[in-house]
Amino acid sequence: MCTYQTETLSLRGSAKTPEGWTAMTDASVYFDHPVHYPAGHALLIDVLNPAKGPSARVALELSAESARDLANAILRSLDAVPSELISDSVS
Repeated sequence: MCTYQTETLSLRGSAKTPEGWTAMTDASVYFDHPVHYPAGHALLIDVLNPAKGPSARVALELSAESARDLANAILRSLDAVPSELISDSVS
């Protein structure tokens, strides 16, 4: 059963694509049938820059446990950084 529950968001970052490092502007997160990961369902994360076409996309297919572990690792890493180092400005 598919939930069709999709979270989309704008973001600022970069990802390595077949063309090299590319600015990324959008993300989608959803639980659905994976293309490559050998499971019936997985958490899928697509990070992309639609203005640069289909090659400006990075995709993850994760087990639910791995997705939760990754989310928690991201939060722990951010919580450990001194607040003065976290900034949206480019240095």
